[in-house]
Amino acid sequence: MDHTLAPPEGAPVRAHHRGSIKVEPLTCTIGAELSGVNLGDAARDDDLFEEIRSLLLQYKVLFLRDQDITRAEHVAFAERFGALEDHPVAGSDPENPGLVRIYKDLDSPAEHYENALHTDATWRENPPMGAVLRCIEGPPVGGDTIWVNMAEAYRRLPEDIRTKIRGLRARHSIEATFGAAMPQEKRHALKERFPDAEHPVVRVHPETGEEILFVNAFATHFVNYHTPENVRFGQDFAPGASLLLNYLIGQAAIPEYQVRWRWTPNSVAIWDNRSTQHYAVQDYWPAVRRMERAGIVGDRPF
Repeated sequence: MDHTLAPPEGAPVRAHHRGSIKVEPLTCTIGAELSGVNLGDAARDDDLFEEIRSLLLQYKVLFLRDQDITRAEHVAFAERFGALEDHPVAGSDPENPGLVRIYKDLDSPAEHYENALHTDATWRENPPMGAVLRCIEGPPVGGDTIWVNMAEAYRRLPEDIRTKIRGLRARHSIEATFGAAMPQEKRHALKERFPDAEHPVVRVHPETGEEILFVNAFATHFVNYHTPENVRFGQDFAPGASLLLNYLIGQAAIPEYQVRWRWTPNSVAIWDNRSTQHYAVQDYWPAVRRMERAGIVGDRPF
């Protein structure tokens, strides 16, 4: 089934209403801005929440402005999708478990984990289903975030590549990413707590049935590439597998699959982590950027 959002050739993408919500698509393949809705109300209203959930499956990332909601309402809305998860490195707000504070200012460490195209926490056996991210304070310009439709990225791969990667699986590692800057002892302890996860290179969305290209910056290598069909000599294995993996990871950089969002205070993004990647642009130093995110526990990819 083709779930892409691209309209018929030559047809414009127009705003429309879905129930009480105004929906404005932002690109031909991913993203829509919603207006006429408050997420605090949606946390308490079953019908309103189901409208938003349905739109999320269609557009993969939803954006809203002027969401003057409390942290408790933020958490309550996100929990409508499922249980929330903590982050082993960032931690969460002590009064609102599951709400991670991502605050960047002049005293923040010079780390670069957000400004890479990635799907959240694929180093988990069960990566997050999605997240609800709210801007508390942002720079006057800069600090945008980009999301990518990875179902579209898979759909538009050359047919021979799709055939070659069907059935491949890849290893995803927190040790090689968040752990890389840690002392060896702490890095090993982190890996012991979160062993590398193995996921299909092409996963199936559990609700829409879409096939999704599911490798990103956390993927280190294929685990089942070395077969007689793929490897004649060693040259086929190490360079061949790594070149293919890098080619697949690079698909997320194609602008036709992307949407870019400019944050304002009290703006919110809701994304489906199963079918997207994202990139937080770190171009705003020395300005301050304070975000709060509720990540939602997901299922095991298949």
